[in-house]
Amino acid sequence: MPTPMPAVFFGHGNPLNALLTNVYTEGWKAIGESILRPKAVLCVSAHWYIPGLAVTAMNAPRTIHDFGGFPRELYEVQYPAPGSPDLAKRVQELLAPVSVALDEKNWGLDHGTWSVLRHVFPNADVPVVQLSIDDTRAPEFHYRLSKSLSPLRDEGVLVIGSGNLVHNLHTYAWGLHEVKPFDWAVRFETLARELLLQGDDGPLINYEALGRDANLAAPTPEHYLPLVYIMALRREGESVSFPVEGFDGGSISMLSIQLG
Repeated sequence: MPTPMPAVFFGHGNPLNALLTNVYTEGWKAIGESILRPKAVLCVSAHWYIPGLAVTAMNAPRTIHDFGGFPRELYEVQYPAPGSPDLAKRVQELLAPVSVALDEKNWGLDHGTWSVLRHVFPNADVPVVQLSIDDTRAPEFHYRLSKSLSPLRDEGVLVIGSGNLVHNLHTYAWGLHEVKPFDWAVRFETLARELLLQGDDGPLINYEALGRDANLAAPTPEHYLPLVYIMALRREGESVSFPVEGFDGGSISMLSIQLG
C-alpha cells in the first residue's frame, strides 16, 4: 500500500500573510516542499461556515476576497488553481448517506484556503476543492464525518484544515503583531499540544467543557472546527508534528499540525 498523504491543519491568521514572507509563510512553503506532490487538495476552511454541507464542484473556482479594510493589493491577489469535479463527487460518495450538495457556481476558494496555498503550492497547479462546515452541527458530528474522508489520503489527496487553534478577535492587538500572547491562549495551546501528542481526541472534540481558557480561545467554533476534521484523520501510531508555531496579535495561534 502506498504511503498515505499527510493531513495538515494550518493556522492561517491575518489575510495579509498571503502577501508576506515571514516565519509562518516560510513554514507553509517548507511543508509544500517536504511532501509528495498531491493529486489534489481538499480543504476545510473556517470561512465556509454555512447551514448544511456542500463541496465545490466547478472546474475553475474563483478567488474569493472575503474580508474588508485591507490594502488594495490583497484584493488583487488571484489563486487560479483548477477545481476537481471528480474529487467533489468522490467526497459526496464517501460522506453518504449524509447529504452533500455539489456547488458548481456559488462559492470558490476563500482566503482561508488561498492565503495558505499561495505559499504551499505557489504555482497554483494542484486542483483544489473546498468542503463547507455545517454550522448546525456539534463538533462530534464533524469528527465522525471526517473519519469517512480517510480513504482520500491513500488516493493521493492532501486534506487540510485552515483555521486557528486560538482565535479571539475581541482581544486581538490590531497592528501590534509582536505583542506577548495572552496567558490563557498559551495555556490552551499547550494543553491542546499535549492532548494531540497523546492521541486523546475526546477533550479536544468537546473543547467547550475544558473551561475558561478554551472558551476564550474559541469563542465561536468556525476557526476551531477545521482542526477537528484533521484530528479525525489520524491513524494508529501516526506521528504528530508542529511545523509552524507562534502567536499573532496576542490571541491568534498560528500553530500548524501535521499528521504523517
